[in-house]
Amino acid sequence: MTGELDFSGRRVTVVGLGVSGLPAARVLYDLGAEVTVVNGGDGERERAQAAELQGWAAGRTPAAGPGGGSGRITVRLGDGDTLPEGTELVVTTPGWKPSSPIFAAAERAGVPVWGDVELAWRLREKDPAKPPAPWLVVTGTNGKTTTVRMLASILTAAGLRTAAVGNIGVSLLDAVLGEETYDVLAVELSSYQLHWAPSVRAHSAAVLNLAPDHLDWHGSMAAYGADKGRAYEGNRIACVYNAADPATEDLVRAADVEEGCRAIGFTLGTPGPSQLGVVEGILVDRAFVPDRHKQAQELAEVSDVNPPAPHNIANALAAAALARAFGVGPAAVRDGLRAFRPDAHRIAHVADVAGVAYVDDSKATNTHATEASLAAYPSVVWIAGGLAKGAVFDELVAGAAQRLRGAVLMGADRALIREALARHAPDVPVVDLDRTDTGAMAAAVREATRLAGPGDTVLLAPACASMDMFVNYNARGDAFAAAVRELAAGEGAEPEPNEH
Repeated sequence: MTGELDFSGRRVTVVGLGVSGLPAARVLYDLGAEVTVVNGGDGERERAQAAELQGWAAGRTPAAGPGGGSGRITVRLGDGDTLPEGTELVVTTPGWKPSSPIFAAAERAGVPVWGDVELAWRLREKDPAKPPAPWLVVTGTNGKTTTVRMLASILTAAGLRTAAVGNIGVSLLDAVLGEETYDVLAVELSSYQLHWAPSVRAHSAAVLNLAPDHLDWHGSMAAYGADKGRAYEGNRIACVYNAADPATEDLVRAADVEEGCRAIGFTLGTPGPSQLGVVEGILVDRAFVPDRHKQAQELAEVSDVNPPAPHNIANALAAAALARAFGVGPAAVRDGLRAFRPDAHRIAHVADVAGVAYVDDSKATNTHATEASLAAYPSVVWIAGGLAKGAVFDELVAGAAQRLRGAVLMGADRALIREALARHAPDVPVVDLDRTDTGAMAAAVREATRLAGPGDTVLLAPACASMDMFVNYNARGDAFAAAVRELAAGEGAEPEPNEH
């Protein structure tokens, strides 16, 4: 490597340990950089990660390029604010706020800051003889992971070598630098990742929706939206937007794209030209057809989408649009959607007990996701609460009031939801569960069961983050499912198999 991508002997600071920082540190070390990893935490977990990283480095021989660097790794715990002396490049993990002191120090010193996604993009041309795999990028407030996994399933059904990568848990660095060769990558990017990835230029990208979230990180809704809109920058073929969410179309208009790149909408209604939509239970394409003003191509049936909730159908349409932009045929769209199985804790049906359905949507950690979840069921006993992250709940509650048969509230910020219910749904019975012990979720399920009747859905859609009571939303959903299965066993009901 030459120029800015010759890392031999360069002093690079990686900000943060974890699923992004550790791969970045390893890659940079193998390229001959002198790597310093800084992390604010200095607990048992961080010390174990540091020991593992340094033990790994002890058994490696880093590259020695034109700069003559031999590579080394230093880990500094307990201080994530101070920029190490001599730093020439900062590579940050997504969770660190742009307002963190270390980035201000880097700016004062004229040191560039890249995210791990930016690093992966710049390193993707690992073999000059082979063009790198194009990226199909998905972002949005909600639905990213489901859409990316649907997209990967469709691409696989088309016979393409692909992987779902990025914010989905598979490091982009591992994907672009590994031995596996891909035809195309389905890439989930968060607003955090996009903020630190100014050079990324996707083949095509979709912004699924835009609603207030992570405003404590971005500082404002305008900044949050601008970072989401980076997904469209430099797109070559298609910018896919949500016709029901004008803010996403505004981001397309603001983007600087390559000549010939098209704006492609998706809608749950009848599609117009250059859109994908739904007609009489059929997913239809009026964008990637010879004459989009006169022709439409059937892609799949609504029943091919699992589960066929409205917001999940929207996810399927966005995935189909990106696949069609890449030249995938309609049969592969249908087959890929049929083969797709959703991840756990995303509107996952756990059991039916005494005529009541129990559904785990623990992944609904903000009001926008919860609004979609509540809209999928006509009669709901709602289990909600946790860490609000600055959210307000009036609009959510007002919109769902007619569907609510009861609510069970738990977690640190449950009072905010209780007050919204009092203002907008005063007749809905509410149980305020003031406990945080390991049995709290089982108690919530018991209270919800008491409020529910045949035909109702007991829905865990918290509208809040989980970390006040649980390690993550997965643990919260697992606790809900375990409580429901215990209830089902007591009633002699058959729970759904745990296949999601």
